[in-house]
Amino acid sequence: MSKALEVLQTFKEIYGVDFAYDHFAEGESPSPPFAVYLFPNTNNFSADGIVYYPVNEVNIELYTDKKDPNTERQLEHLLNDAGIFFEKSEVWIDSERLYEVLYKFEEED
Repeated sequence: MSKALEVLQTFKEIYGVDFAYDHFAEGESPSPPFAVYLFPNTNNFSADGIVYYPVNEVNIELYTDKKDPNTERQLEHLLNDAGIFFEKSEVWIDSERLYEVLYKFEEED
């Protein structure tokens, strides 16, 4: 199991934040806060013409209906405890009336 999935499972168990891979089915999105994760790219290391060391890019997107530094800190604490170095960005999605806080990092396959 990936570290990202382990972190999100713990996030759900401790803080009750639901998550899904890529998206929730239409009409099944839970009330905020919620999260989605995906593996949009790889940054593999090659040797002798093969993938020698597979590395996945991971995105965890945290959605909230208002700025929620406490929930962000909770997720960041879990990422840090898992030894995950992440980059963070944020955007307001006007059409959804939600904040998206994006955590990007890489993990070994």
